[in-house]
Amino acid sequence: MSEQKTIGILFIDRFADWEYGLLAASAVEWFGARAVSLTPDGKPVRSASGFLLTPDRSAEVDENTDLDAVAVIGSDQWVDAPPDVSALLTAIAARGGVVGGICAGTLALARAGLFEKAVHTSNGREWINEKEQGYAGAQNYQDVPHAVADSRIVSAPGSAPGTFALAYLKTLYPQRSSDLAQMRTLFAKEYAEGEYAEAS
Repeated sequence: MSEQKTIGILFIDRFADWEYGLLAASAVEWFGARAVSLTPDGKPVRSASGFLLTPDRSAEVDENTDLDAVAVIGSDQWVDAPPDVSALLTAIAARGGVVGGICAGTLALARAGLFEKAVHTSNGREWINEKEQGYAGAQNYQDVPHAVADSRIVSAPGSAPGTFALAYLKTLYPQRSSDLAQMRTLFAKEYAEGEYAEAS
């Protein structure tokens, strides 16, 4: 794998605006990564808030041989009308890349069989079992409010974009412990100063 890491951020229609920003921006600005946007067919998609995203490329395996990692961003469409991106996720995992999913994006990892041997989390044990009944590795689920990383697989509930970014980048850059500690401290300050309503 190249010195500069290339991360694919995978979006589908109605993607969650709040789930990718900390990861993508931190990876590029702090760690010198290259981030590319993907959609299953390479066509534009709209976010939950209505913003239009025109991707760099599709999620076809042969277009993404340069990826060191991929992150699947949540959307209600992973439940209602899910595209099949298993080939890309398993290809990246097979070559030792990092594969992450947040919120309903974790369903794509479950469908690809990536939780079979990996401790993981999602939007709640009952939620993932209802949406993807009998998925391989269900016994490895951890019902926690933060991201979970096991080997090269990273997962998080939709309410945890901060720890998702931290866990993902720690997995991709294990040697950058000092930078990761600074990130954690910076993110934590937002909550350490008390509620906004009390300060106003």
